[in-house]
Amino acid sequence: MTNARLELVPPTEEYEREVMSYRTEMLENGDSFDGCAGLENVKSYSEWLKFKERLKKMYGESYVPSEVYLAIRKNDGMVVGIMDYRHPLSDFLFNFGGNIGYCVRPSERRKGYAKEMLGLLLEICRESGEEKVLVCCENYNEASMKTIIRNGGVLENEVPDTVGLTKYGGAIQRYWINLF
Repeated sequence: MTNARLELVPPTEEYEREVMSYRTEMLENGDSFDGCAGLENVKSYSEWLKFKERLKKMYGESYVPSEVYLAIRKNDGMVVGIMDYRHPLSDFLFNFGGNIGYCVRPSERRKGYAKEMLGLLLEICRESGEEKVLVCCENYNEASMKTIIRNGGVLENEVPDTVGLTKYGGAIQRYWINLF
């Protein structure tokens, strides 16, 4: 992506301070941690970095491997967002969660970062050989809908939230993005 303000990097020890600052801001804002590999459920960065083991234990047979990425702003190193790329899709992810989860730090919203983050991750998905990915959002989350559509998302359908994912008891919109 030319003129990218962000880069996606795997989490490493060097980002501890930034990630924990991100966590604090998200908690203070009362946000959901979509795509953050359970960051809200840990007390330390070292605990969070073990997300594969922790999530596998939590989800058991329903666990799906994922790659977690930090969206780092190039000019100052700030973590502006966190994303995960889950593959393959479990039944749950196919119906409600999709291949990609993401969220942007509250103080950095409305600056186009979500669109850029998703675009960068779609390049990674394409390089991994994916032909299409599923991205889901709550039906009242207009910012996320716009982000997905601007990255080529086509709405397949809307399903009732029968599992308690949405903040207001709404529905989940399921968008497919073709990568080739």
